[in-house]
Amino acid sequence: MKQFVLASLALLALNANANINSRSDAAADYAVKTYQDAQIHTLANLVSYPTVNKEGINTPDNPDFIGFKALLKMKAAELGFDFQDLGYTVLIGMGQQTEKVTIVTHGDVQPADASKWKNSPFEIDSTSEPGKLIARGTEDDKGAIATALYAMKAIKDQNIMLNNRIELMIYLAEESDWGPLEEFMKTYQQPKYAVTIDASYPVVVAEKGWSLIAPTFVGSSAKTGVYVSNLKGGAFVSQIPEDASAILHNATPADIAILNSNVAQLSDVKVAITELTSGIEVSVKGMSAHSSEPESGHNAIAHLAELFKGIELENNSDGQAIEFINQLIGLDLYGKQFGDIAYAHDFMGPMTVSPTLLKRDGNDITLSVNMRRPVGKDEAVLKQQIDTALANWQANNQVKLKNTQVIIGTPMLLDGAPHAQALLDIFKHFTGDQEAGFVSIGGGTNAKLFDNAVSFGPSMPGKKYTGHSEHEFITVEQLKLNLKMYTAMMVKLGNM
Repeated sequence: MKQFVLASLALLALNANANINSRSDAAADYAVKTYQDAQIHTLANLVSYPTVNKEGINTPDNPDFIGFKALLKMKAAELGFDFQDLGYTVLIGMGQQTEKVTIVTHGDVQPADASKWKNSPFEIDSTSEPGKLIARGTEDDKGAIATALYAMKAIKDQNIMLNNRIELMIYLAEESDWGPLEEFMKTYQQPKYAVTIDASYPVVVAEKGWSLIAPTFVGSSAKTGVYVSNLKGGAFVSQIPEDASAILHNATPADIAILNSNVAQLSDVKVAITELTSGIEVSVKGMSAHSSEPESGHNAIAHLAELFKGIELENNSDGQAIEFINQLIGLDLYGKQFGDIAYAHDFMGPMTVSPTLLKRDGNDITLSVNMRRPVGKDEAVLKQQIDTALANWQANNQVKLKNTQVIIGTPMLLDGAPHAQALLDIFKHFTGDQEAGFVSIGGGTNAKLFDNAVSFGPSMPGKKYTGHSEHEFITVEQLKLNLKMYTAMMVKLGNM
């Protein structure tokens, strides 16, 4: 994950080791020695519930979530914690103190294409790649839930007195619908400190805003000339797509030559060309990644469109979508072709722009373009620039979009979270990385709904984040390190 050091937050602090007292060290060691195997076992139980939200079924009525919450209730009772089932949100608490520290997680996961996994994505695979625990939700975010539970248990076992209650919040629709949590937060007492464990280390103090441009292309199925049909790609909006394909009809020898030349110029993806009775099927295999880190994957939709550059296609909905991608996005990750929308922030980095999903409804095709925007450009200005680019594209291509959904998310940048330095000291102490600093991420967590929330793990800097990919995992060693740091975090914040 690309990270940026925030100079304004680089506080002059004492050696981090001096800020971690022996009690925290002892608690962290005890946690790992006593509960490392238990947290892996609990993680295996958690991922066995395919907690993917589905259209038409409210989360609290979904049998998979009902079973998941029953497991959490059982674990809370087993470990000696109080439990509240509040529909979309579960609270698991330790202590009755007036003030609290809220540890924020989520229990829902993104869909998984079982055909892309060696074993079921909802069963822990600990053998095919030794040292890795492979399953949907291991890194995002059920591994963090298991770790938090046993960090709390280790503190409870040792009768460590805390001034603040520790409250683990598990929201169940983070990947699809923040509405219920936003409503819940209207009455939830803001904690003294809030920490999300749904991002990366060392300490995240800035998050880009999740944004979307989703045009719908309309046109009848072409029957003459050179045209494309069956255009498809992507799995969900927040994943860099791994697969995309289309069928090219009535291609001339010159078109085939252009296609082959374009194929030869692409090195990051695999291309398959199959002759059919009705035309030529062109398929692209890329590499999935979280759409907040488009540089970590290879976008199959963008590369598929690239293959048709130079071929004059009829203006059906499939052809329009391909031209839109090629003209306004291309293989660039930062919106430099999309009118004037591109910009960057010194700390948070550039806005990213990624075509992630093609969805067909009859002859209509909706393309989802997922953006992650930093601070540094006013929302109204960005919206106007998007509208202008869309209007110009329609005029230049003599087409009219059926409709376009535009969502501009709000980025977050904190410059005074009172507990950020304490968490950074913990990271330095347990990793030995004395150069670690505050960072920004492209992803968006529920930290935005709290007064002073920062994020602390579970993903390590410099390593690809596997959540949302079709090869999601967390390592056994990372779970161990997380357990140490989360235990120390709760001891520290519990007494701040």
